[in-house]
Amino acid sequence: MAFASQRQYISFYVLRTDVRKAFEERLAGHDMGKGCLRFRKPEQIDFDLVRDLLRATAAEPGTICGPL
Repeated sequence: MAFASQRQYISFYVLRTDVRKAFEERLAGHDMGKGCLRFRKPEQIDFDLVRDLLRATAAEPGTICGPL
């Protein structure tokens, strides 16, 4: 799991293929890359979603979406 401050957004790297699929409905409409979720401004970060993604990721091992 990592946050990265990019020029035009904040990236949240944590997504695994299985977690991404499980959260497909909640992630719909979000700006996403292969293994990251992007937020344009800090105040737009959905901390409930981030918390739930972290919990799902930590619950069991899995394969990352791609090289980070």
